[in-house]
Amino acid sequence: MRGGAKSAGAQQQEEERHGSVLLPRPEVSPLRQVSRRILAALGVLWATVLLVYFDRDGYDDSADGRVSFLDCVYYTTVTLSTTGYGDISPVTDGARLVNTLLITPLRVLFLIILIGTTLEALTDRTRRQWRLSRWRSSLRDHTVVVGFGTKGRSAVQTLLTTDIRRDRIVVIDPHQNAVKAANTEGFAGIEGDATRSEVLARAQVERARQIIVAPQRDDTSVLVTLTARQLNPRIKIVAAVREEENAPLLRQSGADAVITSASAAGRLLGLAMLSPYASTVLEDLIQQEAGLGLTERPVTKAEAGRSPRECDDLVVSVIRGHRILAYDDPDAETLQLMDRVVVIHHSLSGPTPGPGRGPGPGVGPG
Repeated sequence: MRGGAKSAGAQQQEEERHGSVLLPRPEVSPLRQVSRRILAALGVLWATVLLVYFDRDGYDDSADGRVSFLDCVYYTTVTLSTTGYGDISPVTDGARLVNTLLITPLRVLFLIILIGTTLEALTDRTRRQWRLSRWRSSLRDHTVVVGFGTKGRSAVQTLLTTDIRRDRIVVIDPHQNAVKAANTEGFAGIEGDATRSEVLARAQVERARQIIVAPQRDDTSVLVTLTARQLNPRIKIVAAVREEENAPLLRQSGADAVITSASAAGRLLGLAMLSPYASTVLEDLIQQEAGLGLTERPVTKAEAGRSPRECDDLVVSVIRGHRILAYDDPDAETLQLMDRVVVIHHSLSGPTPGPGRGPGPGVGPG
């Protein structure tokens, strides 16, 4: 439909053609599902037995005229199963009112529990559509990750060490197994080609705060960056490329930051050969789990007006506006309240490597 909103059927067909959104949900074993239904059915059964027993004077038994507890159990089973032999029946107005207002709804609930598997199959699609609609309406200022391979997965794990929640991360990957893996870890996943604007739109890129572009191919990174920038001019884009010669093209396409994976790994290999202890420290800085940590934070009020050397953390750079100043730059001699600093600090989850710790046998970085 030109110039108007797509119909629900057209949107559903489009999602099936390009891959639909998969929201994470807890896996429940069949045994637990059956156990839950049995317990729920028993709960309804005994609740009805108690209602009939407390009001047994309002019932008549055609056999002996007296309703015992066993008669209440018998009446409940034949009533909830809609068998209804008629040998025991409510005779007073109160008993009939209780049957109408309480026991009849319990009978319906009991039948729903018994046929719960069939109803679950019938309502599963409706429930998924409802969850998807609610997810779309509440999703904003989130993070989109394109590619859930080694780079994308490591980037997500780093994000989780901050205040970003799992339900604020959406993964896009063309491979079904990668999307299922993202679902297993608690992330919403979209199976599809992120170079297509409709796939990015399904991830609500126009309302996202940032996007990590980490596919397997450099040309894919360029196309995804161009498309994302077109859909959301204000989004922060961090992209990865394999070859350093493609980094300028990605910046021209709209990426705010470009990480060259192949050359970075090569430089780390060369550094490990020339300066093994320096490479250990550098790898320790990259890893978030233990040892040293490298992070960016705002300047505190106590630090404003002081030198970077007087901070508790080791300041390596000062960000002032759009400029990155080295710690020994004359312009960074005095910190300002609006500055941000890149610091090396002790990670809370592990010890800092002591003097003399190196890459010897059995000793890993961090």
